[in-house]
Amino acid sequence: MADANIERLLAGLEAFNSGDVERILTFVDPHFEVSIPRELSAEPDTYRGHEGVRRYFETFAEAMDEIRFNAERVWEAGEDMVVEMRLTALGRQTGIPVEQRVYLVWTVRDGKALRVQTYPSLAGALARAGLPEDPGRPVFTGGS
Repeated sequence: MADANIERLLAGLEAFNSGDVERILTFVDPHFEVSIPRELSAEPDTYRGHEGVRRYFETFAEAMDEIRFNAERVWEAGEDMVVEMRLTALGRQTGIPVEQRVYLVWTVRDGKALRVQTYPSLAGALARAGLPEDPGRPVFTGGS
């Protein structure tokens, strides 16, 4: 199960990196929900369903170019995955490179992302997923 979920996660991130919202929606459950906390965004918000996904990418694309989501490490936690993610982009107006490390708990059901919970620290994501502070070796290690 972990391998299938990781494959779906990586394919979903490829879709995210393509910027093709309709392609992204093929990886997202219609009841999908993600919340972006204040610690990670100037405009924290909760995005629900396919319309929320569209709104998230439209809002993000207004401010940023060359948006890339890169999974660096993944730990399995039952039906959840804890993902250490590196987000990179260029400011649309300034061209200034931006890099942010975030930690996500992805819930995948029936091959679709159902929920993503976002944390500013690995400890927060691990605790939410019920994993110990030292979760051991990741089931996936990626790169740029």
